[in-house]
Amino acid sequence: MHPVMLLPDHADTSELRQALWRHRIGHRITDEADGQLLWIADPRQQGELTALVEQWKQGEPLALQQTTKHPRSMAHSFASLRQVPVTSLMIVFSLVVFALIEVLGNQLIVALTIVPVGISGGELSFGNLSQMLASGQVWRLLSPAFLHFGLMHLIFNLMWVWYFGRQVEALQGSRTMLLLLIVAGIGANIAQYMTGTVLFGGMSGVVYALLAHVWLMSRRVPQSGFFVPQMLVVFMLGWMVFTMTGVAGSVGFGNVANEAHLGGLLVGLVTGWYYSSRRLKNS
Repeated sequence: MHPVMLLPDHADTSELRQALWRHRIGHRITDEADGQLLWIADPRQQGELTALVEQWKQGEPLALQQTTKHPRSMAHSFASLRQVPVTSLMIVFSLVVFALIEVLGNQLIVALTIVPVGISGGELSFGNLSQMLASGQVWRLLSPAFLHFGLMHLIFNLMWVWYFGRQVEALQGSRTMLLLLIVAGIGANIAQYMTGTVLFGGMSGVVYALLAHVWLMSRRVPQSGFFVPQMLVVFMLGWMVFTMTGVAGSVGFGNVANEAHLGGLLVGLVTGWYYSSRRLKNS
C-alpha cells in the first residue's frame, strides 16, 4: 500500500470507496491524527484515483459510474500477477499438482508426501524422514503444502494465500514472501509429522502463518499498509479451534491437520513480531 492524500476528518467516504472498488482500484482509508489517509495498492492507478476523489469532493455521484477501460483489464491482471510472482507461483503450482493427481494418481501423492507411503502385507507402511533427507529428498519437507485432496480444500486455501500473500509480497517484497513460504511450510509440516501423521497436505499452515504475520504488522505498525478485518481474524482462529474438537469430524469435515495450522500460526507470530519490531526500530 502507498499513501496518496489526506481526506477531511469525519467525512463520509462510503460513496468514494464504492466508486474506487467499482473501478477496481485497491485501496484503504485509515484514521490519522490530522485526517483520513487514503492508500492505494497500485501506484499506476493514482491518476484515476485522484480524478475520482476530485469528483467526490465536488459532490458528483460516483457509485453509478462504470469504468470504460475493459480492453486493459486482461493486461492489468497479468501485470498484477507479475508484481507478486511468489504468491502467483504458489497458486499455479498448487493448481497444477491438483490437476496432475487426477492423471498420475497415487504416484504423484507418494512423491510429495513428507515420507513415502506404501502398502506392505496389506497394511500401510511409511518411510523414515531422516533417511529420506539423508538420501537427498529434501523437497519432502515442503512439498506436502502443495497437496490438496479436495476441490473445496484447494479453493479455500488458495483464496487466503492470494488475499494475504499479495499484501506481504507487495509491501515487503518477494524475498520475504518466499522466506515465509519456506519457513511456515516446513514448520507446519514438521509440526504435523511430529504427531505421528504422515498422510497430510495443504497450504493451511502457510495460510495461518500469513494471517498472523499480516495481523501483527497491521496492529503494531498501522502505517505499514497491512490490513486484515478483525472479524476475519476471529473467524479463522475460531475455525482452527473448532477443527481441533471432535465436533468437526462428526459433522463431516474429516481429518484436519490441526498441528500444521498451529505450527504455521506460531511461525507467523514470530515473523510478524520480528518484522514489525524492525520497522518500529527504524521509524
